Amino acid sequence: MMTVLFTVITFLFYRLAKKVYSKWALPFFHPLLVAPILLIVLISIAHVSANQYLDATKWLSHMLGPATVAFAVPIYRHLPTIKKYLGTILVSITGGTLVAIFSTLGLSKLIHLQSDFVTSILPRSITTPIAIEVSKQIGGLPTLTTVFVILTGVIGGVVGPSVLKWLSISTPIAKGLALGMAAHGAGTNKALDYGEQAATFSSLAMIFAAMITLIWGAVLIPPLMHIHHIL
Repeated sequence: MMTVLFTVITFLFYRLAKKVYSKWALPFFHPLLVAPILLIVLISIAHVSANQYLDATKWLSHMLGPATVAFAVPIYRHLPTIKKYLGTILVSITGGTLVAIFSTLGLSKLIHLQSDFVTSILPRSITTPIAIEVSKQIGGLPTLTTVFVILTGVIGGVVGPSVLKWLSISTPIAKGLALGMAAHGAGTNKALDYGEQAATFSSLAMIFAAMITLIWGAVLIPPLMHIHHIL
């Protein structure tokens, strides 16, 4: 009963938030920001713990995996173009993952965050299912990781188009790669505004970023965290 109830409520809150955002496209009306706030208010009033809510709606999170796999369809359609630019894509996404990691470490050091907090936010620039696995791998807190993944996606999805315009980035491929790397799922959703090709390369960037960050989680992040702890 709880599963059905909270699943329906979550869906309705998200649809309501999307409707509001379609009329007033302001940053603080973004669905990924409004819907969680409404849910937090609801479960607080109903005296439902976060763990109870997560347990009741966990199958929604499990659907993120198949949803990510579904991106294979448009990727297949644009396979010739992907093959043509594969080297450039890999280099740019690898660079993007390194920038995400080192910028997070730098800012964390600047504001003196504790090590367990740092390890939790390091995977913030990749899609949620993979970010949770990387967080577990490096000793972070998956719940905290999820929060920062959402924040990164929302901020990137809202600010990204303005940044692209400011940098005079005009090609769908470049727009897609930038949004997918910077804002993963939310960025891919925004890339749809620029057409199927942009959305395809955004989803490709999201997938490659997740795969590369998994590697960094095993070979790069542990020594970096050791150095961060010493400093």
